[in-house]
Amino acid sequence: MITIKQINYVLAVSKTLHFKKAAEMCHVSPSALSMAISELENQLGIQLFERDNKRVIITSQGCDVIAKARDIKKKLDEISGLGLERAPPLSGPISLGIIPTVSPYLLPIALPCLQKDYPMLSLTITEGQSTELIRQVEQGMLDMAVLALPFDVSKLVTYKFWSEDFYYVTHADNLEPGETFIDVNNLDPTELLLLEDGHCLKDHALAACKLSDKTHFDVRVSSLTTIIQLVIGKMGSTLVPHMALEPLTGSFSSLARLPLNQLSPHRELVIGARPTYRGTENILHLTRLLSKSLAVHHYIGESRKSSFTKDFDLSNSLEFSAGK
Repeated sequence: MITIKQINYVLAVSKTLHFKKAAEMCHVSPSALSMAISELENQLGIQLFERDNKRVIITSQGCDVIAKARDIKKKLDEISGLGLERAPPLSGPISLGIIPTVSPYLLPIALPCLQKDYPMLSLTITEGQSTELIRQVEQGMLDMAVLALPFDVSKLVTYKFWSEDFYYVTHADNLEPGETFIDVNNLDPTELLLLEDGHCLKDHALAACKLSDKTHFDVRVSSLTTIIQLVIGKMGSTLVPHMALEPLTGSFSSLARLPLNQLSPHRELVIGARPTYRGTENILHLTRLLSKSLAVHHYIGESRKSSFTKDFDLSNSLEFSAGK
């Protein structure tokens, strides 16, 4: 008889393509995981994975089984979700995806608050690009994901918790005397250093300035930290979201940070989940915590902060939308 444990093990290996990493995800030993999958293969009479010491390959028959296993996992999660409606908010296991242009700047702010306010929460965090995270949410591999808009999230229900602007970051030697903001109409797209294709931050930055994707340099990096080092080296300039501005540039006196004279906000942060996800109350509480912790951390003016927290009510203040 096929067990739920075997289904979870197969899905973990299909996600990581690595037996040791899959075992760590499932909190078992690699030998126990390998034995359970071998037993399943023997029961089915087919090979799910080809593996050696260097790599794991999903067989064609394995792809069919994994697709069925994902469907079963979704149904199991729906059954488990029935209990979420009765349990206290954020008191059980939650799997959360987050994009890499948000995670280093949001998690250090939010995690201490989560640990303090919701000590029973068991949080599993996966970092990845938007397209991959959305796929994992849709397939039930993640409960929810932190994403940045605009992006195609039409198949998810989204809950907005933050909006922010981009700032122009360049070497101070590049500025004209008295220059206090950047006119996007005068920006030269060829001198902008942006993340490699696949990162939604690149599209958001270009859209904020209404620019095309042209540059003098063939820069293929996936880290904002690397981009900033190139700016320090006078290889170009870049655009940085507000939440990353101080962590990335605050230690470098040679850098100038200027606002854009463009309508704002330039991007919005949301939590996206499947329409069938039963833990709506979890999302509402998490969204509220993220909003308030970011507001306090980024020193919103006292009058705005007071209005923000006073008007923020779980029942009707959270902005959310359902994909069509």
